[in-house]
Amino acid sequence: MIVSANQTAPVPEGSGGVETAARPVPPLNTLYFYLTEGCNLRCRHCWIEPPHQTARRQYPAVDPKLFRHIVEQARPLGLSSVKLTGGEPLMHPQIGEILEVLRDEKLRFNVETNGVLCTPEVARDLARSGLYHISVSLDGADSETHEWVRGVRGCFDAAVAGIRNLVATGIRPQVIMTLMRRNVGQMEAVVRLAESLGASSVKFNILQPTARGVKMHEAGETLSIREIVALGERVEGELSAGTKLRLFYSHPAAFRPLGKMYGREGTGCGVCGIRGILGVLGNGSYALCGIGETVPELVFGDAAKDALADVWRDSAVLNEIRRGLPRRLEGICAECLMKGVCLGSCVAQNYYRSRNLWAPHWYCEEALREGLFPESRLKGKKGTAPFFAGDGV
Repeated sequence: MIVSANQTAPVPEGSGGVETAARPVPPLNTLYFYLTEGCNLRCRHCWIEPPHQTARRQYPAVDPKLFRHIVEQARPLGLSSVKLTGGEPLMHPQIGEILEVLRDEKLRFNVETNGVLCTPEVARDLARSGLYHISVSLDGADSETHEWVRGVRGCFDAAVAGIRNLVATGIRPQVIMTLMRRNVGQMEAVVRLAESLGASSVKFNILQPTARGVKMHEAGETLSIREIVALGERVEGELSAGTKLRLFYSHPAAFRPLGKMYGREGTGCGVCGIRGILGVLGNGSYALCGIGETVPELVFGDAAKDALADVWRDSAVLNEIRRGLPRRLEGICAECLMKGVCLGSCVAQNYYRSRNLWAPHWYCEEALREGLFPESRLKGKKGTAPFFAGDGV
C-alpha cells in the first residue's frame, strides 16, 4: 500500500491516535535507499526477506533518474548523507550511474553489502565516489558456516575477495557477523579473519525476530536472551582486549557502558536516529525504512508522484512518531533512563511484532523477564546513568 502525500495516511493501530500539538519538522538528515527489491543471496535470517534474483528473474530497482530527483529534493530539507542497501545494492544494474549522482552531489554515503559483487572495478568506483563507510557481511570464518547462513554456494570466497578488493583501494571495511546458534562459536575466528583481511572493525549483530528471523527463532536456531547478554559482555571485555580492531555489539543502549557510547572508544548509542531518516524502497515508494517491504502501513508516498517535502512534512506516521517519542514508549522502555537516546531501539522492529508504535523492544522485555536488565538504567533506581535531555515524562 502506497499512500500519496496528498492523502490522509492511516495511523497504525495501537499508536493511540493523532495528537494535535504541533512540533517543528526535523531536518531530513539521511536517506536509506533500498536500491534493489531482489537479492543475489538467500540469507535465512534476513529481516526484509527479498526474493532471490537471477538472470532470468529480475525485480524492481530504483531508477537512477529518480534517485537523482529524490536527492535533489532532499538537499533543501537538510540531507547530509545517504545509505545504499538492499536487497543487494551492488547488484543494481546501473550502480555506476547511482555512484555518479553521489559524486555530482558530493554527498557522503555508506554501503551495506554482502560483498559478492565487489569486483576490483566496483571497489575503485566506490573509492572515487567519496565512500564514507562500507560494511561487508561475513557470518562465519569458513565457507561451510557462512554459506549455510547465506544460502548460495561460493559466496564466502566471493565476499572475502570483495573485502580484499576494497582494501586494495585504501578502503578498510567493517565486517558484520549476525549471531546465531550455528556460528556463535566462530566469533573470535571471524575477528582474526577480519584482522588478516585488513578490515577496520567488526560488528556483531543480534538476530532480530522479523521476517525470516521469526522462523529461525521458532526453530530454536537463535540464542537465548541470557546467552545474548553474556556475549555482549564478552565482546566489550575479552574480545575487545584481544584485538586492535574496534568491536561493536548491537544490543540496546541500556546494556552498554557509557564509555562505549561517549568515551574515547565510543561511537554513540548506535540507534538509527529515526527522527531524521526516511527510507526509499526498490519500487520508488517512501517508507519508514526497509520494514515497508513487509509492513504496508509503514509505506507512505511514491517518489515518482509525491513531492518529498510534502511526504516528510505531512505523513501521519512520521508526525505521530515525532510527537510520541520517547515519552509514549511503553513497558520497560517507559522506565528506562536511556530512552531519550535509544528511542525504543528500533520502532520498526517493535511495530512489526506488536502493531504498536510504542511497544517495548523485545530484547529489553526478555531481559527484564529474566532479571537481566541493568537496574542502574531504571527510573527510581540509584545508578550511574545520567538523565538525558528529551527523555520526557
